[in-house]
Amino acid sequence: MAVLHQYDYIFAVTTIFAFLDAWNIGANDVANSFASSVSSRSLTLKQAMLIAACMEFSGSVAVGSRVAETVREKIIDPHLYDAQPSVLMLTMMCAIFGSSTFLTIATRFGLPVSTTHSIIGGLVGAGTASVGIHQIHWGWHGVSQVFAAWAIAPGIAGALGATLFLITKHFVLSSKYAVHRALFSIPIYTFITIGLLTMLIFWKGIQLDVELSGWQIAVAVVTVATGVTLLEILFLLPYLWRRVMNEDWQLKWHDIWRGPYLLNRPLPSPPPPGRTSLNIKDYYRGHLTQEELKCLRASEHLLQSIQTANGYNDPERLEGTTTELVDGVPPRPTGPWNSWPVIWWRIQRIIYHGLEQDVIKAQQRQTILTWDIQDMHARASRFDNRAEYMYSSLQILTAATASFVHGANDVANAISPFATTYLVWQSGRVESEVPVPIWVLCFGGGAIVLGLMTYGYHLMRNLGNRLTLMSPSRGFCMELASAMTILLATRLTLPVSTTQCIAGASIGVGLANGDWRCINMRLVGWIYFGWVITVPITALISGMLMGLILNAPRWS
Repeated sequence: MAVLHQYDYIFAVTTIFAFLDAWNIGANDVANSFASSVSSRSLTLKQAMLIAACMEFSGSVAVGSRVAETVREKIIDPHLYDAQPSVLMLTMMCAIFGSSTFLTIATRFGLPVSTTHSIIGGLVGAGTASVGIHQIHWGWHGVSQVFAAWAIAPGIAGALGATLFLITKHFVLSSKYAVHRALFSIPIYTFITIGLLTMLIFWKGIQLDVELSGWQIAVAVVTVATGVTLLEILFLLPYLWRRVMNEDWQLKWHDIWRGPYLLNRPLPSPPPPGRTSLNIKDYYRGHLTQEELKCLRASEHLLQSIQTANGYNDPERLEGTTTELVDGVPPRPTGPWNSWPVIWWRIQRIIYHGLEQDVIKAQQRQTILTWDIQDMHARASRFDNRAEYMYSSLQILTAATASFVHGANDVANAISPFATTYLVWQSGRVESEVPVPIWVLCFGGGAIVLGLMTYGYHLMRNLGNRLTLMSPSRGFCMELASAMTILLATRLTLPVSTTQCIAGASIGVGLANGDWRCINMRLVGWIYFGWVITVPITALISGMLMGLILNAPRWS
């Protein structure tokens, strides 16, 4: 039973804006994690949403509480409000209000900002207005450490991404045995990815009654990673061998459970007319090579006709704000608007609106931020689609891992102020150690998932192929590098920006092509602009609201 019933309205307002903040994290930050997977065609938008929903929620609930404590305690000392705990509630309310308001505007305009920046700025502004700027922890163990992590994280992620891609490119993709080497490199990368995820979970992520030693954690990491890798060798590798090497066009996805028995299967019969034996996506479809682009631009008339055919000259599409549905969306039923089939069709379109977007097609529209997207893609190297297909399974694994560690790290941005408000409202005092209730983690994780599924596509179409050319091998390196950086930050309880990590990794992989023009520098500048303005704007909004409420006239 709550003690501070007279401040029920503060708790209610904080709950509303905490939900909005977590919704924006899903719509803004999670989209960053899966933009490369969808853009490279490794996952459809619906598949990405399903994986992200499961992994984000799991990461939020299992590991999120550790970073939540960091955000709450490293910026403002809660005991400054011991005399008036209700003012701490008000401080958290104003911080989450400023953060969620700015994120809503940024998400609407497709600006991939840092949600970590926003809540830190909100706490700094509200804390300054309530206890003074000198009471903010500006030292290395406070805001400065967070600022340092923001500066270092993109560099680390970029260096890791470039290193991973250069190794993969040199030893696998550029070899004349690229397909074979890609197949045999999958277990190695899988062991690393699963090991990292297991390490995150056991590094005090889950609340255990027994404290595990370093040796026990190492054994657990190696055991789990080895077990998953062996399962992959037994089931996935025979399936890929049969699908790619034997070009078994009759193979179905559920045949993967037959494992090694697939290798004894008779060779497939010739495919029927009009069907290829190797049924693999063209991951570079729609991206011209330099020779193709040169021939295309040699004729202004041909270029104009192609642009018109693809809608590039349509004024409504230049803004990049129109909505296009993927093929396969059922057409509107016949009948009047008030008939039940038409009403149900409209309800489905509202419910599935966030899942029925053609992200890749939207990325091809010319906007002010697209640079010369055709030339940018033409400068990037092309690799064997069969090798890229091998890495698509790895990219799915790394995307899921990145989503898990994102949920572990960024759920703190929304639930930390909310958890503080809830516990002060309930107990009427400021505690030295405040555990985060499991239902609060579920509240934050659920809102993140909802934000991703309803509006995440909006940020996905502003990233991905608009930043650099995406393919499964590149996306795998980006996501693994980003996950490694976020994992390290979570272990050190540093609330780093996942936006910066994935952007840094994308830039690093893009530069590994050997040409800086493989990167959309205009979009990079736009992203950095968003990072720069986030902290001062959210601090200003939260600080002004806090000062207004504290100094407002009162009736006697």
